[in-house]
Amino acid sequence: MNWLLVAVGGLVGAPLRYLTDRAVQSRHDSVFPWGTFAVNAVGCLVLGALTGAASAGPDLRLLLGTGLCGALTTYSTFSYETLRLAETGAGLYAFANVAGSLVAGLGAAFGGFWIGQTFWS
Repeated sequence: MNWLLVAVGGLVGAPLRYLTDRAVQSRHDSVFPWGTFAVNAVGCLVLGALTGAASAGPDLRLLLGTGLCGALTTYSTFSYETLRLAETGAGLYAFANVAGSLVAGLGAAFGGFWIGQTFWS
C-alpha cells in the first residue's frame, strides 16, 4: 500500500512541476531558472509544513512528502541549470541560483514547519 501512496503523489507532483515551471518561466524574460526555483521553494514549504504538523500521519507523509514533493521538487534540474548558467558565462546568475535556492529553500522549510506546528498540531 505504501508504494501506491507514493505513486499517486508522484502522479500529481510530476505534471504539477512541469506545468508550474512552464507557467512561471514564461512570465520572465531572463536566463535565470525561475520555474525550478519556484517549485523547489514550494516543495520545501509543503515538506516543512508536513514535518511540523503533528497530525500528519505516515500515510499523508508518504502521499504528500515522498510522492508529491519528491516529484514536484528537483535537485537534478537545479544542478543542471546552474551548470548551464556557469558554462554560458552567466556566473553571477549561477551563484544567485545556488545562494537564492539555499536561502529560499531553508526559509520555506522553516516557515512551513512553523505553519504546520501552529495550525496542525
